[in-house]
Amino acid sequence: MKTKTIFFALSILFTIGTNAQNKKELDKKAIKAMCGCYDVSFKYTETFAPEIDYEKKLDYTASALELALPILDEENKISIQHLLVVNDTMVIKHWRQDWEFENQNVFTYDKDNNWIFKTLPEEQVEGQWTQKVFQVDDSPRYSGSATWVHVDGKSYWENKASSPLPRREYTKRKDYNVMKRGNRQEITSYGWLHEQDNDKIIRKDGENDVLLAQEKGMNIYTKVADKKCALAVEWWKEHNEFWALVRDSWSEVYTREGDLTLAKKVEEKPLFMHLAPLEMNNSDKAKIDVVLNKFVEEKDLPQKLEGK
Repeated sequence: MKTKTIFFALSILFTIGTNAQNKKELDKKAIKAMCGCYDVSFKYTETFAPEIDYEKKLDYTASALELALPILDEENKISIQHLLVVNDTMVIKHWRQDWEFENQNVFTYDKDNNWIFKTLPEEQVEGQWTQKVFQVDDSPRYSGSATWVHVDGKSYWENKASSPLPRREYTKRKDYNVMKRGNRQEITSYGWLHEQDNDKIIRKDGENDVLLAQEKGMNIYTKVADKKCALAVEWWKEHNEFWALVRDSWSEVYTREGDLTLAKKVEEKPLFMHLAPLEMNNSDKAKIDVVLNKFVEEKDLPQKLEGK
């Protein structure tokens, strides 16, 4: 009788382990399904404001041709670089998303270009994937951990995370300082959908967040023939080594606990404008380190990067 009990218990453990592994493979398949060449439409509209005298802002719409390129595919980490193709003549490095399985190290946006780095409990992230989103210069934007869901023929992941103002508003608006993003990424028959339910927040030290307005966002990624993004593929072949060095420099900054505060501008120029001439000259990591050191506030940096 005892032998049967042990055998039964082992069978249950084996089944649980197999199911968990199968689930993880489904997760990875969904994440990698976001790679490819896409026609993208961006649509945003404000839907609600608690104050009756708030003046609703104009809707925002845009479109683009974008390549989502897998640049890292490991057992517990997948990294996807997005590249914009403009008028079939120009390529612009866009955002990057990293997906990490059962990752405990996350960064949370506070406000005023300040991120808080912290370690989550192991049990909290069991079976989850962290999505870390980075800006065009590979500086942090937002991150969040959640479980991929596969049910009724659907595959989706959703999370809520604070972030800086979106690029479409950060130079135009001063009436709020934090966007709390409700992100839902769903794999679809045509490609994938990034659906957003966002809160525009006023955040001050020692005070509760104040909701200014809410908006709905729909970023629709419709897959097209790979040849439409051939220019971006060739561009990345020429530029990927430089951006790998940039990521290496940032990784030294990201291995921290506590706060990370970045200067918005140095010598009246944002970070991407400092990196542009280094990219043109195919500069080495030491020069990249020097530039990043100028943007990372010394009081928050436990140890300086190699280049300074």
